[in-house]
Amino acid sequence: MFKSFSFIRRLDESNSMYWTLVFLTRNLLWSERVNYIEKRCVLFLFVISSVLFSLFTFLSKQRANLPPGSMGWPYVGETLQLYTQNPTVFFATRQKSPEAVRYVLVTQAHLFKPTYPPSKERLIGPWAIFFHQGSYHTQMRKLVQGAFSLDIIRNLVPQIEITAISALESLCGEQVVNAYCELKEFTFDVAIMSIFGNLDAFYKKRLKENYRTLDKGYNSFPTKLPGTLYSKSVLERKKLRDTLSEIIRKRKEELLEQKDLLGSLLSFKDNKGRQILTNDQIVDNIIGVLFAAQDTTASVMTWILKYVHDDSKLLEAIKKEQGAIYESNDGGKQPLTWAQTRNMPLTNRVIMESMRMASIISFTFREAVYDVEYKGYLIPKGWKVLPLFRNIHHNPDFFAEPHRFNPSRFEGTGIKAHTYMPFGNGVHSCPGNEVAKLEMLIFIHHLVNKFRWKVVGSDSGVQYAPFPVPHQGLPAKFWKEPCKQENRP
Repeated sequence: MFKSFSFIRRLDESNSMYWTLVFLTRNLLWSERVNYIEKRCVLFLFVISSVLFSLFTFLSKQRANLPPGSMGWPYVGETLQLYTQNPTVFFATRQKSPEAVRYVLVTQAHLFKPTYPPSKERLIGPWAIFFHQGSYHTQMRKLVQGAFSLDIIRNLVPQIEITAISALESLCGEQVVNAYCELKEFTFDVAIMSIFGNLDAFYKKRLKENYRTLDKGYNSFPTKLPGTLYSKSVLERKKLRDTLSEIIRKRKEELLEQKDLLGSLLSFKDNKGRQILTNDQIVDNIIGVLFAAQDTTASVMTWILKYVHDDSKLLEAIKKEQGAIYESNDGGKQPLTWAQTRNMPLTNRVIMESMRMASIISFTFREAVYDVEYKGYLIPKGWKVLPLFRNIHHNPDFFAEPHRFNPSRFEGTGIKAHTYMPFGNGVHSCPGNEVAKLEMLIFIHHLVNKFRWKVVGSDSGVQYAPFPVPHQGLPAKFWKEPCKQENRP
């Protein structure tokens, strides 16, 4: 049961003593006052102490009736395997229990708080919505969800359509492009549109430059050494804050209420008309939305390109569905409407199946805020708990032939409740999921009607950066469909 979680052991008193011993041993081994024989004795005693510590940990685990599974190495646990192995391999031995995931994320969510490595929190900002729970999180979620509600995003269709066509045209040519990297440009532009509306090109360029540098160091080793990717990201984060603060200041001066995310955050006031959120709170949440909106959506879209490219019958079926809409718009001369994006059942199923297969968000981090007892096992306060979405999405008990791409599995209501969670689950599920689906639908509509693409090479591998994408970002060539290339909305 509890193998549906991955546990990283907390630093308790015994662990702290062990780590003190590690530092003491290191200092003695590096000391010039300790001779060779003494150093060998110190090293021998350290090895014996490590063995005894591991034995103590094992016996303590048995007494406390902790969840089964490996405790890993002292202090680091199984962290190295988690970040270096293929997620499918690492999580293969963990069970697939939607009930356990629902317990942590929904029914008993108050017992577990969101937790992320401090290095990542520093780059995004401590006030970002997904670092919190309680009243602040509840209020921020209402604001973000309101800005990304269906009534609001339906007005984004024309802008997203223009952006999608422009992005596709930029891909065309003789050159082979990295599809994932190019799609990140598209999803970033849509995120900027959702947050700021029609942002001045000058600020859009600055934001892209700032964020691109920050993004490069997000998953690098967190060190303050000058010149490293992480230290560069920390410096660029300050520049990004300055850029966003300037945009916020100008919006305030304009005294115009706009129905975008920034407008929603700025209009949140108390009963005396005073702005409630600080500048840092607004900045951190904007950076958080940029982070959540770009890589994940681009990853899914890259997989869609691959899955559809590899299935000619599916491609023809999508072209038939989208072609009917295209022709109803006078051969693409009229723009897409919101109602049309709501009536793309096959394309929507392709998106759903791509999100299940790829499982871009393999898991999420939580931490027990109390000692929690579940089905006879103890989860000690401070332990990390990782609900595993990937394992559930690839479980044959819930999805027949889970490793076969099959959009038809989403026809009707055949999916068991709480087994499909591409955007997470509970109060911390993605509040911008409807924007992500909308931009994918619009992009696919124009892709299959006006353009063609071919994947270059036969490499079927997967790389993690950190989200899973086809190897090398799916090298591909794009070109316009000759008979339709002149028609624009």
